[in-house]
Amino acid sequence: MEEQRTEINSIGEFGLIDHLTRDNETRQASTLVSIGDDAAVIDHFGKQTVITTDMLLEGMHFDLMYTPLKHLGYKAVAVNLSDICAMLATHHSEYRH
Repeated sequence: MEEQRTEINSIGEFGLIDHLTRDNETRQASTLVSIGDDAAVIDHFGKQTVITTDMLLEGMHFDLMYTPLKHLGYKAVAVNLSDICAMLATHHSEYRH
């Protein structure tokens, strides 16, 4: 039996997220918000930490023929920061010297 292949562009970003997260079971008590579109939230020693990552694909999100590397780096940071903002995350510094 030949394995069928599904192209990502046929299901889209949100279809892929749904496929990957379907039947996902959170196993760690420290996980407050599991994987999804924006970010996950974990309890890190009594502090909530927002975790996110994004993949940028050449030919889809950028073209190196026209994109300077410093602009690509900026975009890589910006897409992740936008996910953190979408989670309404704030920074609370408890730095003591």
